[in-house]
Formats: sequence, C-alpha cells, structure tokens
Amino acid sequence: MVFLSVVNWVRSRGPDEFWRKRKIFRLAAHYIGRRRNCYSIAVRNVHRALVYATKARKLKKADMKVLWETRITAACEQHNITYFTLKEGLDRANIMLDRKSLSDLASWEPHTFECLAAVAKQKLSYDGFIDTTDKNTPTGVNLNLKDVMLDVWLKENKK
Repeated sequence: MVFLSVVNWVRSRGPDEFWRKRKIFRLAAHYIGRRRNCYSIAVRNVHRALVYATKARKLKKADMKVLWETRITAACEQHNITYFTLKEGLDRANIMLDRKSLSDLASWEPHTFECLAAVAKQKLSYDGFIDTTDKNTPTGVNLNLKDVMLDVWLKENKK
C-alpha cells in the first residue's frame, strides 16, 4: 500500500492485527461457540485460562510435595519409624535423598526403603538421639551397620 499522508499510514493496522488475532484464536481453538469465533470474547477466555495455568503450575508442585510426603509416611509406618526420625537419621548418616527419591523408593523399591529405615534408626541410636514418638525399632534386614557407618568405625578405632 502506498499512503500519501502520515495520518493514513498510522491508521493502517496491516498484518500486525491479523497475527495478533491469529495467536488468540489459535489458543481458543478448542473452545465451544462464540468463545472461539468472536475475538473480544476469545481474548477474555484465553487470558483467564492463562491465569489459571499459571496458578496451576504452583499448585501442582504443592500437590506433588503432599503426595510424596504421604507415600513416605505410609512406608515409615510399615517399618515402625516416623518421617521425622527417618529424615533426621538419613541426614546424620550423610544420605542426601530428597522427597521425590524417597517416595519412589518407598513405592517401587520397598526393600531398599526398608534398609534405609534401618540405617537411619541405627545411626540415631549411635548418636544417642531419642524420639519419643517411636515405640519400636524398625523391622527389616539385620545389617551389620558398623561396616556401613564410617563415623562409628572412626570413633571405635580412635579409642
């Protein structure tokens, strides 16, 4: 297009408007009725959907955290140990596993989780840590944990 005056050139919307609308209509393609065909209605619904998507990303993270803690707590109850005691024992034994890893082990590798619970309980007993909520020792494999615990081995050899 050739414009003889600047005023007409400014009023020309050109291809920018087409592509801006196309972006909105593409996001609204799965909507029903005028929400997908009418631009002014589509803009409102697309923006609201994007706001919900932004909030949902944070909610998904919180939901996964709760799910992982529930799975770990359930597995801990099977081995007569609390979640707090498990985390404290693993931290003191320098076993750095996050919630997701512990949850996967609790779900898919129950024998491995059982050994981790035994390691945590044994390390806390070596350190003299007492958790009043634990009534019983964890059931599980009788491991020779003195070989596993480097700290205990060092303490015994210094004496």
